[in-house]
Amino acid sequence: MEKKKPVTQESFPFIASAPSPTVPVPPGPIPAPPPAASRNEVALTIDGKTARVPEGSTLLEACKTQGIDTPTLCYLENLNPVNVCRVCVVELEGARTLVPACSRRVENGMVVRTDSERVRLSRRMVLEFLASSVDVSTAPELQSYLERYGGQPERYGPAAQAAGEPEAGPAGVHAAPDGLTAATVAQPVKIDNDLYVRDYGKCILCYKCVQACGEEAQNTFAIAVAGRGFDSRISTEFSVPLPDSACVYCGNCIGVCPTGALMFKSEYDMREAGNWKESEQQRTDTICPYCGVGCTLTLHVQDNQIVKATSPLDQEVTRGHLCIKGRFGWQFVRGKDKKKSS
Repeated sequence: MEKKKPVTQESFPFIASAPSPTVPVPPGPIPAPPPAASRNEVALTIDGKTARVPEGSTLLEACKTQGIDTPTLCYLENLNPVNVCRVCVVELEGARTLVPACSRRVENGMVVRTDSERVRLSRRMVLEFLASSVDVSTAPELQSYLERYGGQPERYGPAAQAAGEPEAGPAGVHAAPDGLTAATVAQPVKIDNDLYVRDYGKCILCYKCVQACGEEAQNTFAIAVAGRGFDSRISTEFSVPLPDSACVYCGNCIGVCPTGALMFKSEYDMREAGNWKESEQQRTDTICPYCGVGCTLTLHVQDNQIVKATSPLDQEVTRGHLCIKGRFGWQFVRGKDKKKSS
């Protein structure tokens, strides 16, 4: 029987002659990526002045380049515009209706008026309707808009008696107004967990919390808009209590709420006790220590104690969104829920 020869490199000469897969790296620093292609500019007229902005910009962004402060309530830099508050509307020459500046894209030759009588009247009425039915005591931005446009929500009469828990009654049933009082969304405050409070008597239905809870940030979809018309409201699935819902307590809904309808439990308790002093609070930016993502935290400190944590919208990691650890983990600094050693 013939003896098998051992397999050696000589058995496969093409291996030795094959080129090395290693690509030589030239000395020196790694070259920078090529510059991004420049965007075409669009020319339009805003309040009588010519503005040039990149193609694809919104009218709101164009107004900012001209130093025009356009009021917004449902718009936020880290969320897609939903056009529901209607206080950012502007007058566009040739358009039948006022257009929302937060979502309308610029076009060459547009003529826009941001402070015409028609625009001011529309904004004033929207703000009056909101303030006549919603508690705006913790919404300083909305209050400043009311003052700017001369809003008088009291002209609709005193607030009607609160109807109680809106989810307790039959769906779609709304009491007819008596003509003497203003309809209200006032309802009991929901305190069903230790982290945050829901006071929907302050809710203006800006949809920001729904966006942040859904596909824009957390992808939890624990809340949505339920009901129709004036009875529309933010609700959990099947109106279950928050602890029984899909909520993961990331608190991103709190971070985007413009009126205080969603609020840290710590802030709510301090406000109720008359101890909340926002003007005296110091803010310090730091990095969340709980994981390696590196989210930026802004710690709000009052009387040498952390009272809440937020995140700047322009931080590159998560654009203002946090998880439960970043949003509420600071409470361990104060020793909350820690067992005392005997």
